[in-house]
Amino acid sequence: MKIEQLYTGCLAHGAYYIESNGVAAIIDPLRDVTSYIKKAQADNAVIKYVLETHFHADFVSGHLELAATTGATIIYGPGAQPNFPAYIATDGEILHLGAVKLKVLHTPGHTMESSCFLLINEAGEETALFSGDTLFIGDVGRPDLAQQASGKTKEELAGILFDSLRNKVMPLPGHITIYPAHGAGSACGKNMSDQTTDTLAHQLSVNYALRKDMTKAEFIREVTEGLTPPPAYFPMNVSMNKQGYGHVEDVINKGLRPLSPAAFEASANETAAVILDTRSPEIFVEGFIPGSFNIGLDGNFAPWAGTLIPLVKYPILFIATPGREKEVVTRLARIGYDNTIGYLEGGFDAWKADDRPTDNITVMTPDELADRMLWTPVNILDIRRRSEYGKEHVRDAINIPLEYINDNTQLPDKQQLYYIYCAGGYRSIIFISIMRMRGYHNLVDIKGGLKALKESGRFPLTDYLSPTLYL
Repeated sequence: MKIEQLYTGCLAHGAYYIESNGVAAIIDPLRDVTSYIKKAQADNAVIKYVLETHFHADFVSGHLELAATTGATIIYGPGAQPNFPAYIATDGEILHLGAVKLKVLHTPGHTMESSCFLLINEAGEETALFSGDTLFIGDVGRPDLAQQASGKTKEELAGILFDSLRNKVMPLPGHITIYPAHGAGSACGKNMSDQTTDTLAHQLSVNYALRKDMTKAEFIREVTEGLTPPPAYFPMNVSMNKQGYGHVEDVINKGLRPLSPAAFEASANETAAVILDTRSPEIFVEGFIPGSFNIGLDGNFAPWAGTLIPLVKYPILFIATPGREKEVVTRLARIGYDNTIGYLEGGFDAWKADDRPTDNITVMTPDELADRMLWTPVNILDIRRRSEYGKEHVRDAINIPLEYINDNTQLPDKQQLYYIYCAGGYRSIIFISIMRMRGYHNLVDIKGGLKALKESGRFPLTDYLSPTLYL
């Protein structure tokens, strides 16, 4: 028997490959399925099942691609109503996979169809639980995403999740390994560990949501408090995973259309496309196309694209480091953004060589800012999440979280200088580039973010929560 976790850091997502005696199953696959097929081929294995723990919100799953390519059966737990052929298993049903078995455990709460798959090895021992979004390492699935689909409140769903965990998961043997669908950085929970596997016994001792003395009322309160609004693309991904979607290769072929600078500009004008620059923020600040905004491919690219591009149907033109164009289109397609319509051939250098207009962003080191503060007051904006700001921030910095930038975020005076920081410099450039599109040109990036500010030793920190600015 073989179990392999296939982890994609950008989405903080774990898919799983299980093989026994030449028969394989894939759990919660991503949309681009080539790697799963190659693994099975390397093992001379046939993919028998594609197991889905629920209808995912944060990515488009590869169940349809895998089923069409390999003939595998798509399996959901009780309550799922997909708009395509699939087998809906019953609670407690046993699925045979070579010499091992998978037991279906219906665990509603995160969504009503959520299920876990319990692996029983060749000796008949329960050894692993593929827990989907029901149980994470250090956390549980947020109960607010399926409110509309279920007709239940987040409090009601949290109560159902409490029962699922207590009745189905916590009584399992402590030695079993928990394999969740996500790790730290995913928006599907709020307190996930950097670890991506653990034993149930250890989770019972450290996971706040699994305390044995916790009442249902306490669980509901703790699981529902502090939830940030989910990214805008989540409902569309659920719909695509439930209703179906186009082939990923068609999406990639459409997006990989090279455009000269003149054709790129003409296409932008004709389609009113989003112009997305995926180069690193350090390179972007030195020069970029006016009207473009930056989400660096080497950071949390897909989640931020899904958060900040409000509609998946928007046409997208993009700039990439030459050679990484397919990666951009693929990673956008993973979260349902299928409308990429072309890229700037030759990258930003081709735009400059064609003598077209460019813009840049002013960057200042913490020491330079501290020197300026000796003789003039400054406006400092912290664009990290509320929870990060609440732990520590530069004294007198105002919090404007990046994820709310589309909620009519404005600053009091376009003529004022504002100094922007995040944790390390990735998000601050996203924020500044978007605000530049809205006419705010006096925004300065603090190089290195809060990490560099702290290292300079010249900025007092506080955990005092000054009012968040929403104007």
